[in-house]
Formats: sequence, structure tokens, C-alpha cells
Amino acid sequence: MNVTVIDYGVGNLRSLRRGLERAGASVEVSDDPDEIAAAEAVVLPGVGAFEECMRNSEPFHDALVDAAEDTPILGVCVGLQLLYTESEEGAPDGETVTGLDLIPGRVVRLSGDDVKVPHMGWNELTVERDHPLADGIADGDYAYFVHSYRAATDDSAVCACDYGGSFAAVAANDAGNVMGTQFHPEKSGDLGLRILRNFVEYAEAYEADESTESPATAD
Repeated sequence: MNVTVIDYGVGNLRSLRRGLERAGASVEVSDDPDEIAAAEAVVLPGVGAFEECMRNSEPFHDALVDAAEDTPILGVCVGLQLLYTESEEGAPDGETVTGLDLIPGRVVRLSGDDVKVPHMGWNELTVERDHPLADGIADGDYAYFVHSYRAATDDSAVCACDYGGSFAAVAANDAGNVMGTQFHPEKSGDLGLRILRNFVEYAEAYEADESTESPATAD
């Protein structure tokens, strides 16, 4: 399976590429929107602030929205947040920055008594619903987080984490092909490798299903 990682100037591309290769993927890192549009599977990384990442990734927005119709997409950390409808990060009080709107919801700042921001380190996951990305993941498994903002645990949440309240640690759209992790799988040991392998296997199965579909018959 060929997986294309978007290079838009943010993200731990080397570690993420190495993790995907260990998971069995052939990986290409690209800053070409045409290559992203033609990719079999796409990974959207992200490190830093939502507004900056949205601005830097703007050349790829059309390709990502189109790819969401028929291509597996994995967002990592801020890359997941960009998939949501909007975020409070980087916006004036009472306003939001518009995201890609591939997963419905708003990203807000972590809060709560005795909560240090950013949330940095290992924390437990709770499985909220079935999804191929979470195959083999169990309640109480640990993943590695570095973030200051989060999305709510709602219908899109596949796995949750508790830090100043519950938030989505793994999320996916209704169709299932647009998904992401708030934690860093490339830093999360065996669990992270399992997540990346699940994505690669999902993409392989998705590609196989697409290739076996019968073409429409012309009138």
C-alpha cells in the first residue's frame, strides 16, 4: 500500500514515515497537491497551532476535501484537529478558525481543575465504538499525547481520553474513511504501531473494494 504523507512545513515527518514503513506501507512524502489528489491513502500530520497549520496547508485543502469522498485519510495530532469543522485556537474571543469540516465538531482549549496545559505524556484510552483504526485497542491502553486543544467526545469519537474531562483521542467521520488520532502514534510504542498498521490494512482493504466495484454500464 502506497501512503502519501503531506509535507506542508509542520509535523514530525521522519518519525511518522518510519512508523508507517514499519507498519508495512510504502511511503512518499509530498508537497505536490496533484500527487495528494492521486494518492491511494493520505496522512495529514500537524505540530503547532491550528491557525498556522490551516494557513500552511491551504494548497492542499481542495485535494483533501475531494479525497475525503473516496480515499482513506489519517490526521495526526493537529492534523486530526484540522479535519474538524472549526477551532477556537488562534481566533479572537468568541470566534473560531474554520477547519476542513470533514468531521463535524469544534476544537477547544483543554481546561479543568489542576490541569496543566499542554497535556504532555502517556494517558489511557477508552474505546467508545468499533472502527478498524482501533482494532486490537483495549480500554486502559496507553498512548503518548502532546497538545493544548481537544475535540469533544461525541458520535465521531472512536476512543476517548480523560484529561480535564473526556475528549476524542481517536475520531472518524460517518463514512469511516476520514480518521485521526489526537496522540502521536509514532511516539506511542506498540500501540502506535498497531494504529498505523490498522490504517495501512484499512487502506489496503479499501483500495481492493474500490478496484473490484463494477463500472457503470453505459446506456
